Amino acid sequence: MSWFGVVHRHSLIYNQCWEDPAIDRQALRLSAADRVLVITSAGCNALDYALLGARIVAVDCNPRQNHLLELKQAGIRALDFAAFFELFGGGGSPRAREIYAAVRPGLSGASRRFWDVEIRLFDPFRARGGSFYYGGTCGLIAFGVRAYLERIARLGGTVERMLAAASIEEQLDCYHGKLRPRLLRDDVLGLVGSPAVMALLGVPAPQRRMVQAFPGGLARFIRSCLDRVLSHVLLRDNYFWNVYLRGGYAPESCPEYLKRANFERLKAGLVDNVRRVTATVTDCLRRERERFTAFVLLDHMDWMAGQASLLREEWRALFGVAAAGARVIFRSGGPDAQFLPPDVAERLVFDAPRAAALHRLDRVGTYGSFHLARLAA
Repeated sequence: MSWFGVVHRHSLIYNQCWEDPAIDRQALRLSAADRVLVITSAGCNALDYALLGARIVAVDCNPRQNHLLELKQAGIRALDFAAFFELFGGGGSPRAREIYAAVRPGLSGASRRFWDVEIRLFDPFRARGGSFYYGGTCGLIAFGVRAYLERIARLGGTVERMLAAASIEEQLDCYHGKLRPRLLRDDVLGLVGSPAVMALLGVPAPQRRMVQAFPGGLARFIRSCLDRVLSHVLLRDNYFWNVYLRGGYAPESCPEYLKRANFERLKAGLVDNVRRVTATVTDCLRRERERFTAFVLLDHMDWMAGQASLLREEWRALFGVAAAGARVIFRSGGPDAQFLPPDVAERLVFDAPRAAALHRLDRVGTYGSFHLARLAA
């Protein structure tokens, strides 16, 4: 079995979604009239779309990712905002087990069995780095990078100055002056690009090969990603990145579901707009009878790149439950969507200019391309 197969089969991988829902909102223009299929990941974006009134089916073949979303939903129903933010905003609490006791009755049996053990991830005295956001396999890599920055590269002060920067110019002075030359060295990036580390980050072999095929390979790809992101958004405002440097979110820089007003809206009933399914995307779609108006496929297509039969099978199931004119978005580690079988691509009407414009605004910045399409009539 591959590194990725071992990691995916036995671990919680994602502790936050690694796709920018602000871009998704603009691309899909979701409303209460929409029914959306999204791959769960950490569940942050499913809750984000629910805030627009859309009905969401969150599907993931890794049950641990759905357990995380279920914990968030049960927490929204059972907790006040302060306790909820302690866990999912701050990354944990000395009261984690006490807070969990209030949430536990709202969990399914499988999720309860998982969190009865893994609630330790929110216990600052037991969790790696004292935070849930250093838990899971992505969190392990984040913790390693933070330790490298602070203890080996001695760049803790530089990181703090970047987090405090009041302008892009001030941020870039710190980045190009000290952080980039020492963090993005060839030897460091060579380690990051190893099959084992890529697997821990949730990157399967086909996607890793896509990234390595870029001119200059993975090292140039990562440098260009960070160069672009840090050139258009302040690190202190970019919760995708600063949570891994701080170990938690700040109230002014966090996912939408962690903002008090949005938490109260979810608690008032919108949280029930999200339904979880543990299955492959294809199996989930085959079971659905009601049509979807939008599909959020993350970077999932990359996982099957080079396996045309699997891609065709999944798209056939998707076309079978898509409403007329349904919208689809997906990301890729590659520069384009040429990996799609031609008979699939010909049934999609891509809006490449709009997708490229949105891709440039993405606060995550770790994908090679972003794709937006409508199903052809």
